[in-house]
Amino acid sequence: MAREQLEVLNALDIAKTQLYHFTAIVVAGMGFFTDAYDLFCISLVTKLLGRIYYHRDGALKPGTLPPNVSAAVNGVAFCGTLAGQLFFGWLGDKLGRKKVYGITLMIVVISSIASGLSFGHTPKGVMATLCFFRFWLGFGIGGDYPLSATIMSEYANKKTRGAFIAAVFAMQGFGILVGGMVAIVVSASFKTGYPAPAYQDNAVASTVPEADLVWRLMLMFGALPAGLTYYWRMKMPETARYTALVAKNAKQAAIDMSRVLQVEVEAEQEKIPNEKGKDFGLFTINFLRRHGLHLLGTTSTWFLLDIAFYSQNLFQKDIFSAIGWIPPPETMNALEEVYRIARAQTLIALCSTIPGYWFTVAFIDKLGRFAIQLTGFFFMTAFMFALAIPYNHWTQKENRIGFVIMYSLTFFFANFGPNATTFVVPAEIFPARLRSTCHGLSAAAGKAGATVGAFGFLYAAQSNDPNKTDSGYPPGIGVRNSLIFLGCINFFGMLFTLLVPESKGKSLEEISKENEGDN
Repeated sequence: MAREQLEVLNALDIAKTQLYHFTAIVVAGMGFFTDAYDLFCISLVTKLLGRIYYHRDGALKPGTLPPNVSAAVNGVAFCGTLAGQLFFGWLGDKLGRKKVYGITLMIVVISSIASGLSFGHTPKGVMATLCFFRFWLGFGIGGDYPLSATIMSEYANKKTRGAFIAAVFAMQGFGILVGGMVAIVVSASFKTGYPAPAYQDNAVASTVPEADLVWRLMLMFGALPAGLTYYWRMKMPETARYTALVAKNAKQAAIDMSRVLQVEVEAEQEKIPNEKGKDFGLFTINFLRRHGLHLLGTTSTWFLLDIAFYSQNLFQKDIFSAIGWIPPPETMNALEEVYRIARAQTLIALCSTIPGYWFTVAFIDKLGRFAIQLTGFFFMTAFMFALAIPYNHWTQKENRIGFVIMYSLTFFFANFGPNATTFVVPAEIFPARLRSTCHGLSAAAGKAGATVGAFGFLYAAQSNDPNKTDSGYPPGIGVRNSLIFLGCINFFGMLFTLLVPESKGKSLEEISKENEGDN
């Protein structure tokens, strides 16, 4: 039997867009800003760490991190993020979104600063402390995934909810952009202040001692924007949907939302059933019957998307080198290499990654989540096969620009597609009492896919000729076969999208059927 919608929730659904919504987007988006900032900077930092701590006298090329160390520095943050998504997703439903929201931000801020202060007298010591702090950085960022998405979905009106949640996620674009700008400014400043010869001219002098300060500054700066939003995060009231539907306190929900929306809202406590025992849990037949396929859809699509999305980042350095944006490392000093790579990656972000995010924000409430996700996976599949099947054609010098354009388009359709929608949909389609948990499970599946993509393909993409592999890596299946495999992954993403329902233009209670009483 259907229950009547509470006035406070109805007021939220039909509320006009106001300044508070935009403030919430910025405050909620800071965790994603830091996530993208860190992901951008760590690829530059690892190159610098290789030159500083793993230099070998007499080597023809600059030092690089050994495969196991590189995997640890990058992978430990993924592990932390996955753990944070599961733990804080569950905690957000148990204690409330607001109570744990400040904790995740402080973990991010403290861990970002601590990462830059990594200490030790040996390379092993520095890497060990860096990995320790990067795990906790990932843990805090992981908590922000379910909490920020859930908070934004529960604050937003039903007409523009998709755009608001997508805008929170699109703060990653600003994180990438600021990461690029910080890396360019810091490396250029130190390069000017401490000139050094190229590695091939003087291997030892090519990495100035001050380079050790560069990577530390880059990592620590990511904490600044996040720290500045802490005050506003603490000022945000608990969401009305959690207060009314989970905590069963319609009066407090009405008071909180009256203040936020600046309108009078009636409490209507009598409309809230008090039989908490009738609410089904995650591990029940009722949940499986009502939302089992939905959870399979959100977890599988996010898992498959992140395998493809994170593995694409592996090929950037090869592409940049192929078209001459980045010279061979031995022809540059350490700071010059950081500057060149940062400049190239920022250009790719400006031309494809960031526009993709904001295309989603602009069109998600017009086209719908389902259409954008299905179309995105389709074009990612098409472009991946178009790159892979005639791969030898694209490696010819005269065709390399075409390769870069098509490669950029796969990033564009990832962001104007499943990279955004897989974040939005789990925050809308599950009941309020399980919303944060289910989003955390979906996001954790995505991060598991990211781990497979970032590290499985690091080995898979190696040449099958043992003489052509990167130092320390065994032979793999090669770039062409890796791209074909990624095309298949994207195709399966398209199939699993069919399990995900459309949520455009509906209230959260209508989508999750939360007003239908005992389920």
